[in-house]
Amino acid sequence: MTNPHLSLDQEILGDIYSSRESMNNLEILCDDFGSRFGGTEGEKLAADFIKAKFEEYGLTNVHLEPFEYLGWERGEATLEIISPIQKTIPCITLPHSPPIEMEAEIFDIGEGFPTDFDAKSDEIAGKFLMTNSVLYPKGIKRWIHRQEKYGRSLLAGATGFIFVNHYPGYGPATGGVGSHGVAGPIPAISITKEDGAFIERLAKRKGTVKILLKCTDKLAKMTSWNVVGDLSGAEKPEEIIMLGSHYDGHDIAQGASDPASGVVSVMEAARVLAKYAPKLPRTLRFVMWGVEEIGLLGSYEYARAHADELHKIRFYLNMDGAGGAPFKDINLHAWDELQNTFEDYREDMALNFAIGQSFHSASDHYPFLLKGVITGGIESVRQSMTGRGYGHTQYDTVDKVTLLGLRDASSLAARIALRVARADNWPASPRDAESVDKLLNQPSRTEIQAFIKVMDEYFDKL
Repeated sequence: MTNPHLSLDQEILGDIYSSRESMNNLEILCDDFGSRFGGTEGEKLAADFIKAKFEEYGLTNVHLEPFEYLGWERGEATLEIISPIQKTIPCITLPHSPPIEMEAEIFDIGEGFPTDFDAKSDEIAGKFLMTNSVLYPKGIKRWIHRQEKYGRSLLAGATGFIFVNHYPGYGPATGGVGSHGVAGPIPAISITKEDGAFIERLAKRKGTVKILLKCTDKLAKMTSWNVVGDLSGAEKPEEIIMLGSHYDGHDIAQGASDPASGVVSVMEAARVLAKYAPKLPRTLRFVMWGVEEIGLLGSYEYARAHADELHKIRFYLNMDGAGGAPFKDINLHAWDELQNTFEDYREDMALNFAIGQSFHSASDHYPFLLKGVITGGIESVRQSMTGRGYGHTQYDTVDKVTLLGLRDASSLAARIALRVARADNWPASPRDAESVDKLLNQPSRTEIQAFIKVMDEYFDKL
């Protein structure tokens, strides 16, 4: 196949692979601004920095879109085993966990297979449920997210939640609890694999383990910002191709791979497209989402505030952690109509990325998918691990990200955006509400959709 975009491809690739701009931006975001967690000074500094860079690169309509939400500020947390021995276990609270002081017994449910929560609810009720971070417990085919394990703990009557990192040597793993900006009603903490194994051994040898947990975290109203910048289309400016990533990380680390590697890859795509393809037929929009880590709040707010414009989005490419992903694949989020198109892109780009057709609810594409918008993402379709690795831990630092990984992600994003913006024929159309409902309630998702419905009702009552 002849590459119709060869000249621009060469300019884009030549610039990206001879530039250190993406790594420079990563170092500033992470080393200068820290985690950029919602409510921190670093978050606003990062938003202003991204905005300034968008302006420097020549984007138009560059602005911040503020929104209010229920934020969370970390306090002190202490976990003490008070029976059958006395021992302090290092721990961290999970964002949106409430302040608390309480005693309770531990119930260990292992990997957290979904049906185990119902089957063992009599044993779980009134106790701290302990589970680990394995994504596919007992070989289940679908991803069991931390929030699902927390939610099933709530429904089973647990009074607290202990999340054990299943990777050795990485420390406790963080991640938000709660739903749609509503804080979780029971405390949630994380401990290391090693300390989790200690508690397991203690329970087997000496019986019931009882703990005392004290947490002084705070909940408060806060403001965050989505950062927006455009390259306006020359022929059909009303049609939009959108690229995005959230810029907030978790407060315990730099959040270098997740999400900053995706942020700087979007920025790099914006830089080279503004330089070499400033007048594409359709508008390119680059958006950085605020407060993803505690509920996709920025992207949900954008989808709400721009509801009357969503039909104009031809394609949204989500790039959450794309620069640090083990494989730079394209997941089309169940848009079979685009399979052949992206296979053609792959051939004329002379690349070997995999093309997936699955979706999940754990990143910023999801609010748009729920509204029928055509979405995809640069993700590792070829799975190389069973969890986040060092993601969401203190070790998600700049040194874990390679310049080559950033170059690969940003060049793939720029070349995909170029092709979608130029394509006269686009075989996919936005889904109507009925089609979205059919997608969400397909037989393979019956269990998770029933759970989501129950949890939505649960949090609506809080």
